[in-house]
Amino acid sequence: MGRALYYALPLLGGYSLTSWYLLRNPHYLHQKKHLSFNCHHISHRGGAGEKIENTMEAFKNAVAQNTDLLELDCHLTKDGRVVVSHDLNLLRQTGHDKNICDLNYSELPKYKERLEVTFNSGNFSSGHDRQIPLLEEVFQKFPTMPINIEIKEDKDELIKKVSDLVKKYNRIERTIWASASSTIMNKCRKENPDMPFGFTRFRGILLLLLFYTGLLPFVPLEESVASTVMPSIINSAYYPQNRIMRNWISVHLMEKLIMRKSLIKHLKDRGIQVYFWVLNKEKHFQRAWEYEVTGIMTDYPSSLQMFMKSTEH
Repeated sequence: MGRALYYALPLLGGYSLTSWYLLRNPHYLHQKKHLSFNCHHISHRGGAGEKIENTMEAFKNAVAQNTDLLELDCHLTKDGRVVVSHDLNLLRQTGHDKNICDLNYSELPKYKERLEVTFNSGNFSSGHDRQIPLLEEVFQKFPTMPINIEIKEDKDELIKKVSDLVKKYNRIERTIWASASSTIMNKCRKENPDMPFGFTRFRGILLLLLFYTGLLPFVPLEESVASTVMPSIINSAYYPQNRIMRNWISVHLMEKLIMRKSLIKHLKDRGIQVYFWVLNKEKHFQRAWEYEVTGIMTDYPSSLQMFMKSTEH
């Protein structure tokens, strides 16, 4: 046993020292990624706290507030149109218990006049525009704006049509594939491998595992974006449906695992942009910037713009 330790301890020490050094100097092993955009100000669902989420009015408002990135979700109608909507089922958004995939585009109901903000419980948004838009309309209106598209449904036709629209409007370098599902993400990447893409839930967990075992500096990463919840908003502004996620022990553990400046710096040094979501209060904006994340995702683009001006970010 003593002889084994005699050899093991120097090896472990050498591994730890090498990992520590490369964590701080990733350029020795990895070529830095260079996206065509750098996003500090990100509008969640187009800024769901100021205008009805995912409407053209919301997107226009966000762009007027100098947002760097629009975040949205897509679904496919019965007649094959790609629409911008967070939910597949329209009950929360419109009051009609119908799925988008069961309706033609012309049959889609309008949004409610007032809609509760998911990440700011008890607060509501309103607006003149209550129409669910086509993804193509967004591309046409904002041809140069970077857009993060989350695919929630495992539908090959949806993925292909989104990819075809991205190619049609020549925005491959300005559009991010996003999905929590690794299965869906693999299909997205196969359909359009040239688009930048973010970490899935599984890949995010693997990232943390690599970080805490010291292996991260040695492992290549193909993702260009790491987007994660900032745990301190849970049970404060955001109340997840999952009870485990709402448990204070789970929140505390997530806080300890995710909020690591050395991890964030390492990813940024490798050219991977790091976003925290969905932050809607100034104290949360401030905390995110203290951790030097690349960008903040918010439902209130005007509030975030005011914060950035006040802090000269």
